[in-house]
Amino acid sequence: MILNQNLFFAILICISAQLRAQEDMQKIEAGTYLPLYGVTKERVEVEAFYMDTYPVTNAEYVAFVKKYPKWNRSNITRLFANKSYLADWKNDTTLNANANPRAAVTSVSWYAASEYCKCQGKRLPTLDEWEYAAMASETSRNAQQDSAFNKKIIGSYETPNTNVRAVGTGFKNYWGLYDMHGLVWEWTSDFNSVLISGESRKDGSTDRKLFCAAGSVGASDLMDYAAFMRYAFRGSINANYCIKTLGFRCAKNAD
Repeated sequence: MILNQNLFFAILICISAQLRAQEDMQKIEAGTYLPLYGVTKERVEVEAFYMDTYPVTNAEYVAFVKKYPKWNRSNITRLFANKSYLADWKNDTTLNANANPRAAVTSVSWYAASEYCKCQGKRLPTLDEWEYAAMASETSRNAQQDSAFNKKIIGSYETPNTNVRAVGTGFKNYWGLYDMHGLVWEWTSDFNSVLISGESRKDGSTDRKLFCAAGSVGASDLMDYAAFMRYAFRGSINANYCIKTLGFRCAKNAD
């Protein structure tokens, strides 16, 4: 009986932890989308998943490095983050006086972002998941052909110092996600797969075709300038880069 009770309470604790991990997430229903680049120019199927409502904040990342000192600025190796890692922080566990704790954390490498998500029982979203969730406007789950929406995104990319604003100040899209556009760039698990590994698109190509005029070759929508900018940015960085305008949010499988 005691063993059964212990098992029962263990199950309750596990379920409770899963619910806490999902309480600040939104479920993105399964569907398809047309990626900007692909071999066959066919729609890609995306399974249902959860995504964080907001990008990870400075305050949340401070709590992370306090719990896992390996990821402190003074401890991390250059293999996992370049010298710009958390460069604007006062020290390992303290923000600068003018930093906003509720702003999205930036200057974090792909390795650090991946580990943060893993420690929360989550993961970084895939490129397909991120693009699929980000194509939603306030009222439509697919605003890819909405010229006004695309113009709005382009305008937000031109706004300086967006990474000092608190998360949640941008618009909420169809899925209930905030700040998918207009705050910071965000890491994905396979951010450079289109240009380097071919893993996500299975194209086997290492040609860097997203730069200058060559960026239009093979694109599914020549008018989607916002997507061009995202793909070009992803293709120009490495996993240990730490950029002042680059943050992240986590995802989780729906099951």
